[in-house]
Amino acid sequence: MSSLTLAAAANIVDEALAEARRRDYAPLCVAVLDAGAHLVALKREDGASLMRPQIAIAKATGALGMGYGSRELARRANASPTFYNALFAISGGAMAPSPGGVLIRDAAGTVIGAVGISGDTGDADEACALAGIAATGLTADPGLPTT
Repeated sequence: MSSLTLAAAANIVDEALAEARRRDYAPLCVAVLDAGAHLVALKREDGASLMRPQIAIAKATGALGMGYGSRELARRANASPTFYNALFAISGGAMAPSPGGVLIRDAAGTVIGAVGISGDTGDADEACALAGIAATGLTADPGLPTT
């Protein structure tokens, strides 16, 4: 099993932000967490609003905690609001049900962390997360678990 290095996390952040600038998205905040949901790297672009770091971390935490990306978390929360409201309460509000939280897998398919991005639309946030992970040579997993 491999682990997420600081160098890889920093590269994911930088590549995600570069993708956002290429696409002329709103200012973003990018957070990368390891598999234990510990913050490894975070950058908030100039002009990104106040709560963006907390939202980005919550998107990544939700993906790690549930084993699937925050787009799927949002879909399931809409379908079963009572259950997911309970999960949000249990987690102390540490999960954000909006696209932009993506699992990171190593070459063996093991989850080694997650990226959370906030600042533009959920679709834009997720696109930048996918680009950042891909540029680092790791595997992005925005969807359901493979098991």
